[in-house]
Amino acid sequence: MRGSFLFNRRIEQRVRVLAISAVKSFKIKLLLCFCIALTVIVFSSSVSSIFLWNNHAPAPYYGPASRKGYSIVMNTWKRYDLLKQSIKHYSSCPRLDSVHIVWSELDPPSDSLLKYLHHVVKSTPKDGHRVKLKFDINKEDSLNNRFKEIKDLESDAVFSIDDDVIFPCSAVEFAFNVWQSAPDTMVGFVPRVHWVDYSKDGGSKFKYGGWWSVWWTGTYSMVLSKAAFFHKKYFILYTNQMPTSLKEYITKNRNCEDIAMSFLVANATGAPPIWVKGKIFEIGSTGISSLGGHSEKRSECVNRFASVFGRMPLVSTTVKAVDSQNIWFW
Repeated sequence: MRGSFLFNRRIEQRVRVLAISAVKSFKIKLLLCFCIALTVIVFSSSVSSIFLWNNHAPAPYYGPASRKGYSIVMNTWKRYDLLKQSIKHYSSCPRLDSVHIVWSELDPPSDSLLKYLHHVVKSTPKDGHRVKLKFDINKEDSLNNRFKEIKDLESDAVFSIDDDVIFPCSAVEFAFNVWQSAPDTMVGFVPRVHWVDYSKDGGSKFKYGGWWSVWWTGTYSMVLSKAAFFHKKYFILYTNQMPTSLKEYITKNRNCEDIAMSFLVANATGAPPIWVKGKIFEIGSTGISSLGGHSEKRSECVNRFASVFGRMPLVSTTVKAVDSQNIWFW
């Protein structure tokens, strides 16, 4: 009787061990399946984004054909290969009307460069209309040139872009849609933030924060003009109403013209910019933002500009525009 009881006890313990092992095995398999599925999703999303900006598939068209398009104003400086690559890409975007290249070099663009760019623009199919290409030649080398008034600019919408950054046409078209909903606002892909820094002695000053500050706080108050939409009227305001002392400071220090434009628009609207989330492709080498003391210099600009404006016009926000059709995770 005792032997039979021990035998049954051992069988019960063995069954329990097998059941526990089966449950653990099921959990491990379930976890592996989840990891594999997540890996496939991330990999497929990454692969598609890698080829998104230079594929041959037409970008989706948003809005009726009767609505006006936009003009690209591209700042460049002795990076002709990057300029060629950028113009070739953006010329294929559906609602692009014209491209204005801000040229501040001492020598004019070469005949070979002109010939190549005009050929690229003319050879890109645009559903019955041709993109106009123009070089805006400047005598002085100044970062303020990118915001000089353009007399023959036909479209109200301006997409200000540097020659070393590329966004898929679908992202540019989405940002253009967002701008059309708020045409007085700056709408861009590169957010930045400012805040008040209080010292121990009771004083305070403004600090400039880069991408990681935006990511950490979820807040921004600027979108940089290296990739942003705004109304062409701000070229007129910048040219005629931006304080001369600030434009001279920008020319001397070769920095902060983008912050100045953010100040100008915020001062005119009293509203924050709109950050559009989009995949950015840096095709050039690292710029001045990678140099030592960059944040300190930008903070100095914010404080100087606020002093000249007589107040802090920048408005912080946490709103972000996301194209849910093309982005997995919002």
